[in-house]
Amino acid sequence: MKKLINLFFLFSIIFLVGGCGKKQEELPENASLFYIYTLNKEETKVEKYQCSTELTDTKEQLNFLLSQLKTVPENTELHQTITDEMGLESFSLTDGRLTLHFGDGYKNLSATSEVLTRAAIVRTVCQIEGVEYVSFMINDTALLNASGTPVGVMTADQFLDNEGGEMNAYEKANLTLYFATEDGKHLKAYSKTQVYNSNISLEKLVVEQIVAGPEGENMGNPTINPDTKVLSVTVKDRVCYVNLSKEFLTQTYDVSAEATVYSLVNSLVELTDINKVQIAVDGETTQVFRETIPLSTVFERNLEIME
Repeated sequence: MKKLINLFFLFSIIFLVGGCGKKQEELPENASLFYIYTLNKEETKVEKYQCSTELTDTKEQLNFLLSQLKTVPENTELHQTITDEMGLESFSLTDGRLTLHFGDGYKNLSATSEVLTRAAIVRTVCQIEGVEYVSFMINDTALLNASGTPVGVMTADQFLDNEGGEMNAYEKANLTLYFATEDGKHLKAYSKTQVYNSNISLEKLVVEQIVAGPEGENMGNPTINPDTKVLSVTVKDRVCYVNLSKEFLTQTYDVSAEATVYSLVNSLVELTDINKVQIAVDGETTQVFRETIPLSTVFERNLEIME
């Protein structure tokens, strides 16, 4: 019965006062302005359009925004955020935590679309005063990420850039990453599609992915101490300058020094604007990595280390 009531409220609220796409100066004096975050038609990034309502009650505003997320945008370049297939069945709001209950259809979203959809929904509903956290349930089971662990509670801050500014877009990139073979002496290339905040450069994304290590058993073996922090990544004259924390010098995996260095170098050189890589530790290039590789070297792609 509770689900039926929520659904009735959700579908009927669209008939209440509200407007989308109007300029701010055209809005009624007592209207609340919101943004509806949605995917572009190609489902490669998150965009937004303006929406308003004169509703003031928290639950009514929530129903209004959810109804907009379920509506096909007038702009044909945008994609409907919550589709019928996803099966948004009900929601509950307790102590600032909004829980959205979806059906099995939500699982049919591709990995890329799922992350972008989640970002769009969370950014939209967290504009409402009184909604601080959001969690997703699939048939009363917590939503799991690609690695099989619960996504948990989400906040709007998770989808902001590092300066705390407005989200520009979430995009996807097709990366070629190099991880170690089983013997730890060679490298093998792996393709990965990764969703990322467009405020982050592709070269920094690549470095972070190599430090994080492979996802799954079929992506090779890790090469870099996962405690390593990425201090900075810059590109000048087609040379990528990577500055890592001192943890990089501590080897935690049974891989050769060459495999560690060139997993990073070969992955970065796959990017179109990078030909060479220099690695620094805490801003210094005077160290000799594992007593064999001077970090003062400006590294180029190494094909001999490939499997």
